[in-house]
Parts: sequence; structure tokens; C-alpha cells
Amino acid sequence: MKMLVTGAAGFLGSYISEKYVKEGHLVLGLDNFMNGSLNNIRELLAAKNFKLLKGDTRKVRDFEQFMSGVDVIFHCAAQIHVDRSIVEPHLTFKCNVLGTLNILELARKFDVKTLIHLSSSEVYGSALYVPIDEKHPLNAPHPYGASKIAADRLCFAYHKTYGIDVRIVRCFNIYGPRQKDSGYGGVISIFVRRVLENLPPIIYGSGEQTRDYMYIRDSIEGLDSILKAKHQLSGEVINLGTGVEISILNLAKMIISLLGKENELKPVHVAARPGEVQRLCADITKARELLGFKPKYAIGDGLTEFIEWYRRYKSYEWEKPG
Repeated sequence: MKMLVTGAAGFLGSYISEKYVKEGHLVLGLDNFMNGSLNNIRELLAAKNFKLLKGDTRKVRDFEQFMSGVDVIFHCAAQIHVDRSIVEPHLTFKCNVLGTLNILELARKFDVKTLIHLSSSEVYGSALYVPIDEKHPLNAPHPYGASKIAADRLCFAYHKTYGIDVRIVRCFNIYGPRQKDSGYGGVISIFVRRVLENLPPIIYGSGEQTRDYMYIRDSIEGLDSILKAKHQLSGEVINLGTGVEISILNLAKMIISLLGKENELKPVHVAARPGEVQRLCADITKARELLGFKPKYAIGDGLTEFIEWYRRYKSYEWEKPG
């Protein structure tokens, strides 16, 4: 197949690109390097079946010329950070809504067979019930979640109006190697970095807020099964998570324990952040019944593997092209 992966140099996009390059497909990796890193895809650059497109989903002219013959799009490109969306809501909506609209229009124009849209569990807001199934109300309390709701609904509208095979995947909190460990990085990678530097994890609010953390390898297996599913998923929303929730406080304590710092470090609490979702836990019944999806990594196993990787590559730099 010929595939387009948007956000290909980002955390999730780089793993998707890597998987299908290894399988022999032609992968076009689009990234504007707002979040992505060359280090994530450096090994792919020498592959004959990988082509890096330095471009932006907000600017169709950056990549439209390469769209002929594309069979599949994995649309990962987005402004993905809740905190940043509160500071920069206009940027967030341009990236997440206009960018998605442009991708949908190109999928329609070039008769792309399948578009897999990477959404987010943040669209649900704090759980009204757990686990959260795909019919849970969409109550995102921040601009990021609102932008992903808008993008989801655009995907559904294009499926209904134009018959595009769009599959909307609401991923819960993915973590693993290559995730940024500073700035708008993932909480697990930030906690690990701080504890290894003999600094306490910083928790916003009480730490009782919960999340459903899914290891990157499970995420990729789930996405592959969604791609390979028949048209029964066309126009559908599907959750990918583990169905297990853990509080941020217990997560911090677990990381401290795994790194052998129980006698030295305790989490530090600071003021709660505005718009933070308090509880998330996925109902993955649909993914299990339709796809046979069953996560393999318990949180402790995933953390152990991630920590081993991070110890080896702790000088990992977030590099952008010159």
C-alpha cells in the first residue's frame, strides 16, 4: 500500500511509520516539526520506501502533489497538549480542526480507501460513569478536547456525506519510548526524568485524578487491527485503552518505587490546573469484540520497559530539522 502518516515524526506517528515501512509499504511521513523530532524517524530516512514530507496539514499545497495513489491515511498530526490549548486556543483549532478538514478533503479528492483519525479520550471530559464507552457524552472542559470533538464530527460527517471509510480512534493515555520528557511532554516520561535526576514528581492538585495508561506497543497493535478490519468499522468510533485506571499520585509513587527512591523522594503537590479532567478509564468491549483487541502490558510491565529504555537513552535530544 501507499500510506500517508501525518505527524510522522511525533511519538505515535513515528511508531506507525516504522511498522509499515518494515512491512514493505510505501510510507509518506508528513510533519511540520512543531511537536515531532528527527530522532524519532532517523532510522527510517535511509529506507527506500519512506519519504519525509516537511509540511503542515493546515497548508494543503505542502503535500497535495504526493497524494495520488494513496490508499490509507493515518491522521496523527495535531496540537495534542491540554495546557497549550488553554494558552493558544486559536493555534489548537487551526491545527486540529482545519488540519483535519484539509485531510478529509484530500481523502475525498484522491479517493483514499481508508482514513484512520487519531482522536483522544479527552473528548469525554471527566467520566460520568466508568468504564467510558463510545456512547459516553462528549463533555471536554478545555479547548484541546473541544477541537478533537469538532474533528471527530467532521470525520463522521464526511463518512455520511461522501461515503469515505473513516475510522475514529479515541486513544486513552499512551506512553512509552520516544515520548517527550519536558515542556508539554507526557507525565510518565516527565516523572521518570525527574526521579532519575533525584527530583520529586510534581503533581497538580490532589493527584486523585485517574487515567488509563496504554503502552505504545499495545497501541500500535490496536491500530493495526483497526486498519485490517473490514468495513464494519467504517464511520465508527472505537476506544483504545486498557480498561484499568490509576491515580496520578499512585503512578508517581510506583515510578519512585521502580527507581528505588522510596526513602529519598515524595511527590510534591502544587495548585490544580484549569480544565483538567478528573477521571478517565476506557471501556474496550467494542475493540475486544470486533477486533479481538487485548492489551498485553500491565502498567508495571510497561513502566519497567520504558525505564530501561530511558536509562539507555536519557540524553535523547528533541531535534528539529535545520
